[in-house]
Amino acid sequence: MKVSKWVRILVGGVLLLRAPGLSFGQVTASPPVLPVTVLVQSPAETKTELQIFCLFRAKPVTILGGSLFEADQKLHGLLGQIWKPGLFGGELGETILLTPVEGTFGAKRVLIIGLGDSATFTPERMYLVGKIALREANRLAVAHPFFAPTILDGGVTKYTTGEIAEQTVRGFRDALASEAVLHNSGAADSITVVDFLYLAGKQHAKDTQDGIDRALSPSPSAAH
Repeated sequence: MKVSKWVRILVGGVLLLRAPGLSFGQVTASPPVLPVTVLVQSPAETKTELQIFCLFRAKPVTILGGSLFEADQKLHGLLGQIWKPGLFGGELGETILLTPVEGTFGAKRVLIIGLGDSATFTPERMYLVGKIALREANRLAVAHPFFAPTILDGGVTKYTTGEIAEQTVRGFRDALASEAVLHNSGAADSITVVDFLYLAGKQHAKDTQDGIDRALSPSPSAAH
């Protein structure tokens, strides 16, 4: 029998659609809305509950560039101490959470996500990174997390910031959708992430925003 009517349910700010007669364990969810705003700022300067950035796989001799160097300076060399094979190796999907000493860093907590080998990096890896970032921010009960890909500062320059942002935000979006399904089924706590602040350099802000817009634009199938 064709279902022509849907029940609208608002859960944690996320609109879910349920066909009449279906239990909550059989929910069909519309794509959750996740505002993502570009912020022209260095991750070393942010004032936030949670700053997320990324590091490639560590090498025997590693050099921190750009905003990563700035962050390391504020952390009194802590990044240089931990970003080593056998400590935080920067493998794809590896994470480490820091709580900077009060007064040294603007962010209260710092989450670092590994990117794997820089020589074989492609933007598609950022889809997984985006999922990890959203789920970890939600697990830490942070409403407004900040994210910086730090790909350029890591020495990889052959991809546009828009390509990187598009894949990352697709990861945000899909991870949020899965969290909404779990919460609506009673298998997870309420969703705490309200939005993401996505950091970019001034010269890359528009391209980054274009990538975010592509990731968040409704797909043709979602319109039906």
